[in-house]
Amino acid sequence: MTGKNRENYNKNYVAYVNSFAPKTHHFKNCLRAFLVGGFICCIGQFLRFILEIAFHLSGDELAGTVSVLLIFLGTLLTGLGVYDRIGRNAGAGSIVPITGFANSVCSPAIEFKTEGWIYGTAAKMFVVAGPIIVFGVLAGTAVGLIYLLLP
Repeated sequence: MTGKNRENYNKNYVAYVNSFAPKTHHFKNCLRAFLVGGFICCIGQFLRFILEIAFHLSGDELAGTVSVLLIFLGTLLTGLGVYDRIGRNAGAGSIVPITGFANSVCSPAIEFKTEGWIYGTAAKMFVVAGPIIVFGVLAGTAVGLIYLLLP
């Protein structure tokens, strides 16, 4: 096959494959992600206001409590099967906030619970989130060492 024929063949093949691919609606997907991610953040801000007013929390105590509550809500909704439906419709809007991280830890634990506590739930819990945690710790250590070694 000559170069010109190969080029035409590749173009025809790409056109053929694209005819079967579903059309994506980028603007609609971005809008959904923005709205759902923003709504999750609004829930966090609402919790922050409630905790400030009702329990007079401030600073790190307030930030930590809101984070724990959002992680709990993300895990609870994952366990109930609701978070997966939200993620199917919202895309990246549901995985970017801290609730998405809770979902990425909780989902494999639920999926592999039939394999037992050790080899199933405990071993598979960090299949998705594990590399993120490892990279975060290594990157944080590297940045800390750089700041330590710089005068």
